Amino acid sequence: MEYSFNLFNKLAADGTTMAVSKFLRGEGDKGDKKEGRKTAQPRTRAATPFAAEPSGLPVIVCVGSDLAIGDSLGPIVGSMLRYKTQGLDVFLYGTLKAPVTAKEVRYLRSFLRETHRGRKVVAIDAAVGSEGDIGLIKIIDEPLRPGAGANKKLGSIGDVSVLGIVAEKSLMNYGLLNTTRLNLVYSMAEIISDGLSALLWELHGSAPRRVV
Repeated sequence: MEYSFNLFNKLAADGTTMAVSKFLRGEGDKGDKKEGRKTAQPRTRAATPFAAEPSGLPVIVCVGSDLAIGDSLGPIVGSMLRYKTQGLDVFLYGTLKAPVTAKEVRYLRSFLRETHRGRKVVAIDAAVGSEGDIGLIKIIDEPLRPGAGANKKLGSIGDVSVLGIVAEKSLMNYGLLNTTRLNLVYSMAEIISDGLSALLWELHGSAPRRVV
């Protein structure tokens, strides 16, 4: 199941908060392939709401590189989240200062499994799509597969994926690497970081701390 929000939708940040929260609680509907309909999955012990304390917060992984504008969505989101969650004990990987690239995902996956055993993981990355999808923010209740748009098999990471469609898919993906506008990436990063920071503060049970 997935939710999509347009960049220019004023409720996109709130929608991101809602969708990620729903998937983290295990409330996503799975499609019944045999009957062609959606069926609700039973809630398991691991899918119960998080405790209102730092140990209950999900781990955030922002994938991408600052070497190409089109691939910088993840690190920009990470840096914005680092600022907006000051005061929270959040485990966040992937910022402009210390990016996590797609090639490093396989190593980080093992690290997360050993270091944050039992924690839910939200993964953020830029993606390519059809021309009409550019500017969409997609939240999917599946692991993130970095490089899938370029037909690269680099493994998967996370429990919930947040994707920002920044360019049209092409054989060489030059649009993603060279012609994506920074304003598009930055605007999407603001929405995603607003939505995720609001969720983290909500799960913590505190009001957002105003940083000046």
